[in-house]
Parts: sequence; C-alpha cells; structure tokens
Amino acid sequence: MTSLFGSRSPSRFSLTLVGAAIALGSLAASADVEARELKVSTVLSDAFPWGQAAQKWADLVEERSDGELTLRVFPNSQLVSGDQTREFSAMRSGLIDLAVGSTINWSPQVPELNLFSLPFLMPDESAVDAITEGEAGELVFQAIESRGVVPLAWGENGFRQLSNSQGVIDEPADLEGLKIRVVGSPLFQDTFSALGANPTQMSWADAKPALTTGAVDGQENPLSVFDVARIDQVGQEHVTLWNYMNDPLIFAANQQVWSTLSDDEKALLRETAVEAGAWEIAMTREQESERLAAIQERGVTVTDLNEEQHEAFVAATEGVYEKWVPRIGEDLVEAARSAIDAR
Repeated sequence: MTSLFGSRSPSRFSLTLVGAAIALGSLAASADVEARELKVSTVLSDAFPWGQAAQKWADLVEERSDGELTLRVFPNSQLVSGDQTREFSAMRSGLIDLAVGSTINWSPQVPELNLFSLPFLMPDESAVDAITEGEAGELVFQAIESRGVVPLAWGENGFRQLSNSQGVIDEPADLEGLKIRVVGSPLFQDTFSALGANPTQMSWADAKPALTTGAVDGQENPLSVFDVARIDQVGQEHVTLWNYMNDPLIFAANQQVWSTLSDDEKALLRETAVEAGAWEIAMTREQESERLAAIQERGVTVTDLNEEQHEAFVAATEGVYEKWVPRIGEDLVEAARSAIDAR
C-alpha cells in the first residue's frame, strides 16, 4: 500500500514517534504563548533598597506564577536613557510596562505627588504612614490612575538628608550661596531658593561627577543612597539630619498592559507588589541607624538639628506652601495634615 511515507505503510513505532514529536511541539508552543515577560524600570540598582524592592517583586512573581509571568528589572533608568524624570511619561506611553518609581520623579506629570515634597510636612515615619495608608494616599493613587498608570503599592526611599563639602549646616544662613544638586522638580528649586542656596537640577547619573569636580557643593538624599554610593568619597564631609521631606516609592503598571492581564495575573502583581513594598519599607527603616553609624565611622560630621534649629528651617520655607498648596490641591493637603494630626 502506497502512502505519504513511501511505498510501505508506516509502522506503529514510527507513528508513535511522529505523535510524540507533535505533542512536544504543541507543548512548547503553548509554553511560549503562556510565558510572559514584563519590563520593570527603577532609578537605582539592587545595591540600594529601591532596586532591591524591584528585584523582590520580580522574585515573588516568578515564584508564585511558576515562571509563567516574569519581571525583568532595568535599573539605573536604562529604559529612559538615564533621565529619571521621563519615567512616568514613558510608562504612560507604553515604553515601560511596570515601574517602582519615585514620587519626586513623577511629580512633574502628577502634581499631587508634590505633596510628599512639601518641606517639613512629615515629621516622622508615622506621619508618612498616616498619609499613605489613609484618605490622602487614596487620593494620590486616584490622581496617578487618572493619568494612565495603575498604582499598586507603596515603597519608601526614605527621609532625605542634606550633605555638603563646605561646613556644618545648622541654620538657614549656612546655606547662603551654596550650590546644591537637586532633582528635576520645581518645588525643590523653590525650597532651596527660599533657604538662600543656589539649587542646581541634574539627574542622579550626573550628580556624583558634579560632586567630584566641585561643580556643586552639596546634595540631598536618603542616608541609604549616601551610604551605598559612598558620597563621602567625593568631598561630602558634612551631613545635616533634618528630615525635610520623605520620598515614598510607588509600584505601578502601564494601563494598557494592565488591561491585557487576566484577573489572576492582576491579583498576583498587586499582591506581590504590596508584599515587596512592605518588605522594603521595613528593611529601609531598620537599616537607618546602622547606615548612620557607618557614615560617622568614615569620618563624616553629622549634625542633628535641635527643635529650635529645626523650626528656623520650617519658618524659612513657609512661603513655599503659598505657591504649591494650590497646585497640589487644597483638599489633598488638608487630608494629609488631618491624617498627621490624628496619628
């Protein structure tokens, strides 16, 4: 009998081999279709708590999806060519699937996020939690979602402290004329201008070289960044602990990408984001005292403001509120203040 296999009929064994090959091919094709990789943007690498938060998220997702959904982390703002202020716009346009982003970096596109940059609004960690876990936090998430990005969870970059190469800073007059590197937010420009400094906007990628050459005299960042990046090695011999603002992180997804996910995938991403965020916040806060001790051991002079000194900085920046509260939203700022007072 002649067939497609030649003049002889195929044997039972050959048919078994063919069937097995077809079955394996179908399984491989199915796996290719089901497996999905999403890109996650962060500004810092996993040497820092910020980058570790993104990696923790990726690890949890891969583990709990059995590899069917994976997150690939792109640190150092790689997906936006090093320009961290473009991250939200790139995410909204679909160039970035997911991100663990900074409220500061996203504030040019989401004015409500400037809430967290109002100088001396949040005196301590419990004040931060009161905002993010209450009505004000919900209002912030609504503002983000209305601009094409789905917020999932909070993280924390921490309270930002001031460092410089010129001397001790314990009163506003000490900042007079100092060139301070700040992030790309007009609110930071206004805050440091109110203090008499000369704020100079630049990305994180450009900041350390500028400190090295003396193009700027100082910078402000959480202690975790100062410690890991060894900013003391570029002449930053003085740190002032003033807790003038906190920088919460936000785990989020592009709206179009989010709409293509199944309900189970959405639940997985949100659940793991919340878990990774809580893990990172706890770690960041627990390590704060250790980082401060390490910085002091390296010979950095640390100034911890007393209440009177602190109030002098608060008074010097009051004018910033007059300009920025209307831009952020009166209701949002009031919700935040009420949450702080009630904590």
